[in-house]
Amino acid sequence: MPHTSPRRTEAPPLPEPLPIPVVDNHTHVDIERDGVVMGGEGAGGGVRGVIEAARAVGVDRLVQIGCELESARVTAEVVTRHPEVLGGVALHPNEVPVLAERGELESALEEIDRLLRGDRIRVVGETGLDYFRTPPEGRAVQAEGFRWHIDRAKELGLALQIHDRDAHEDVLRILAEEGAPDRTVLHCFSGDISMARECVERGYMLSFAGTVTFKNARDLRDALAVVPLENLLVETDAPYLTPHPHRGAPNAPYLVPLTVRTMASTLNVSVPELCQAISENSERVYGPW
Repeated sequence: MPHTSPRRTEAPPLPEPLPIPVVDNHTHVDIERDGVVMGGEGAGGGVRGVIEAARAVGVDRLVQIGCELESARVTAEVVTRHPEVLGGVALHPNEVPVLAERGELESALEEIDRLLRGDRIRVVGETGLDYFRTPPEGRAVQAEGFRWHIDRAKELGLALQIHDRDAHEDVLRILAEEGAPDRTVLHCFSGDISMARECVERGYMLSFAGTVTFKNARDLRDALAVVPLENLLVETDAPYLTPHPHRGAPNAPYLVPLTVRTMASTLNVSVPELCQAISENSERVYGPW
């Protein structure tokens, strides 16, 4: 979901391909940014262009996330047309209090529940807590929405993808109180070393985005360094969080190799070793494509 950074409108060039294909485990192919095609230079438009550009650099599978009603509907349709794409649907934590105030939350959750039962939907998410954009008066219903999504993930046997912004302690507390699903992913992990270690101890997966490449993200790289390979995933959160050196430009799955190479350097492992782990972890969490 949206994050702010200095805006650049040009699409970055394709990076050096990865030696072993990996999964972008969280992207939003339905969202345009500044009218720029997410596929990158030379790619065709639309979802097919995104897929082709990503495949060209070794990102051959995607997890598309729809976290408002319209994007959830789009996600349910996209995954039926593109075998490279699996899907996740939910109500984003910032959407929950807005819908509740309108008296529309119950009907929206009913629709999400229906969409979660669709073919090739493997994820409940992104759900969680966001204390950056939601004021204190909206947080109680936000927590109720989070608990509802946790329950659905367990009921349906799906993976859970969590959005956590400025709410680390409460996210971990609610997961402990409800009992986390067997496959729980901290999307765009933003915690410190202590939180990373606790998540690993609980068996959660930590997914790192382009933020880990930012020059001012030393603390995040320190957290990454204590995570075992078997707990790691990678993502773009495209079209946001574009990795260095293209921060501020529109992001897309084809830029995953930039994040993977920073992760490998931080972990002091080879790029092929990390790619293999990410690929295997993704299939373990989401099943075969």
